[in-house]
Amino acid sequence: MFTITISASMVRKLLVAGMVLAAVPQVNAQQAAEAGTPTTADDIQRFCTNIADPARDQRYLLQKQELEKLQADVDARIATLETRKTEYEDWLKRRNDFLKSAEIGLVDIFKTMKADAAAPQLAEMKIEIAAAIIMKLPPRQSGLILAEMDPQKAGMISTIIASASDPNTSKDRT
Repeated sequence: MFTITISASMVRKLLVAGMVLAAVPQVNAQQAAEAGTPTTADDIQRFCTNIADPARDQRYLLQKQELEKLQADVDARIATLETRKTEYEDWLKRRNDFLKSAEIGLVDIFKTMKADAAAPQLAEMKIEIAAAIIMKLPPRQSGLILAEMDPQKAGMISTIIASASDPNTSKDRT
């Protein structure tokens, strides 16, 4: 085998060479940073800049999908409301038709009654309904019925009839 003898001066030279070699990577890193090669912070900045547009596009896509979902919900509710509106209008038309035929029938009933029999029945009705019926009867019969009624009730019905025929009366009840 070989024996290697190292002198003290040789050991010093090897230690100095080792320190120089250990410092070389640090010097290279500093030189690279000073030369403008990207570091970790630069990599992060570049990464964030590169994904900003796709992230914004994805956010817009999600917002668009949410708006489309909300629009579909609003459209469904509008369709439901339209259906209910149609049902209500149909019901209201049938009700008004029934009331019109009932009113005509009720007026016809009172037309055939004698004044002394009709007066107490009209006096028991709501005053507005009684006034409406009396207005639709022939004037002669209306006068006979009012003459048979209690004077105070007849006066209130006459006031309602007069107000209905007054062109200066407002249609709004205030």
